[in-house]
Amino acid sequence: MSDLLPIVKERPPEGTHRVLLTVSYDGTAYAGWQWQDNALSVQQVLEEALARLTGEKTRVTGASRTDAGVHALGQRAHFDTVSRIPPDKYPFALNTLLPPDIRVLEGFAVPSDFHARFDARGKRYTYRIHNAPHASALMRSLTAHVPRPLDLDRMRESLPALLGTHDFAAFQAAGGTARTTVRTLTEASLRQEGTLVTLTVRGNAFLYNMVRIIAGTLVDIGTGRLSPDAFARALNGGDRLVLGATAPACGLELTRVAYDNDPAQAGILSHQNEMKEARGSCASRRNSASLTSAAK
Repeated sequence: MSDLLPIVKERPPEGTHRVLLTVSYDGTAYAGWQWQDNALSVQQVLEEALARLTGEKTRVTGASRTDAGVHALGQRAHFDTVSRIPPDKYPFALNTLLPPDIRVLEGFAVPSDFHARFDARGKRYTYRIHNAPHASALMRSLTAHVPRPLDLDRMRESLPALLGTHDFAAFQAAGGTARTTVRTLTEASLRQEGTLVTLTVRGNAFLYNMVRIIAGTLVDIGTGRLSPDAFARALNGGDRLVLGATAPACGLELTRVAYDNDPAQAGILSHQNEMKEARGSCASRRNSASLTSAAK
């Protein structure tokens, strides 16, 4: 659940009904999810497609405000409409109007008081690192490139400190607006498949750039620049300088947003399996963007 105040759940105008979409996108070409005055956003493109489809000026509310360059497999967004299009037909109709880097995967009817952002009970993020001497040319927008060898044992040793309920104030980048920096993480895990190192983080909510700071710190632990107790020290002292660089946006994916009695759970899992199969079939062609030692 969001911790921003005030929490006001707008009700749909009379005569409309509320639809929940699952949206997947490659965020490379966009200035993030949210509308921008001078740059193209995923929200803008989706709203314009809905307007063409329904003839209505529709505002779409997303569950997560992903940043520029961040991707999504399971972004969730709701909108209100008077259209008689069945909710499960929106993916077929919208995908004929959307660019190929944005796809609507599912559509569901939801109660009028459902809110994609405020009713979220948890989120799962995935961060992908291409760990090889040379960057790959084909999937550079989907991974962060780290040329130096990573010690995964050191990296895994550091992760248990993140689990549970803590004050993650040190894990928030400047510009965060959360009312509280206390968060609960239920998963922080690493796996390696060839040159691909994948971080999975799951929790009730996340601070601004929190996952990217975790990923950047893990890289510094894996290369020996930081010790495996870096996360524990940051949690105890609240010092951002104890942690590593903020990792590039290109490696980050919003994988899932969870709700109580989520109608889309089975569908999202199906799409995740499809993504795994697709990644496996082109494992030798992964590309990456450089992970720099940016300022903390």
